[in-house]
Amino acid sequence: MSDRSGIFAGQDPFEVTRRWLTEAEALEPNDANAMALATVDAAGMPNVRMVLLKEIEADAFVFYTNFGSAKAQELEAAGKAAFVLHWKSLRRQVRARGTITREEGPQADAYFASRSLKSRLGAWASRQSQPLGSRGELLAEVARVTARHGTNPPRPPFWGGFRLRPVEIEFWADGAFRLHDRFRWTREGAGGWTVERLSP
Repeated sequence: MSDRSGIFAGQDPFEVTRRWLTEAEALEPNDANAMALATVDAAGMPNVRMVLLKEIEADAFVFYTNFGSAKAQELEAAGKAAFVLHWKSLRRQVRARGTITREEGPQADAYFASRSLKSRLGAWASRQSQPLGSRGELLAEVARVTARHGTNPPRPPFWGGFRLRPVEIEFWADGAFRLHDRFRWTREGAGGWTVERLSP
């Protein structure tokens, strides 16, 4: 543990992640909170797509989506997922994997209300991951839900969050001659962590 200093210092992996994300927000040109989320379908085939990390809690990471989407169906069926945050500007990444639970209470309501009106209406209009005949059909549905819900649409019952509670988090930083620095945090039982350095 003695050589885990500098950017890797700290006793809380969520705090390290917050610190790195804050640094990335100052340098990344777009969406420093974009993460590649990996799931598996019922046949065990993997899927990966970019989603936005919206909250770093005391012991979990939270993102939001349509509960009818392919990703949501896979998350609920498996109950597990993994993600990677990669920042080219910092030459760093954070990988995590763990268990999944839904967030569909007041926290999801508050986040939905904080989104732009067009994004909220779009959430109502989109049947995410379902076949769509044309962009015109989607825009027509946006017009219908705008007429129905007005300027303050509530959170749709089919839209909310997922919380990934990691059992493992890895911090990676680029090193000269591909001698990268990697530290893997593994959760012990009720919440403690063990940390070990990994070969690059």
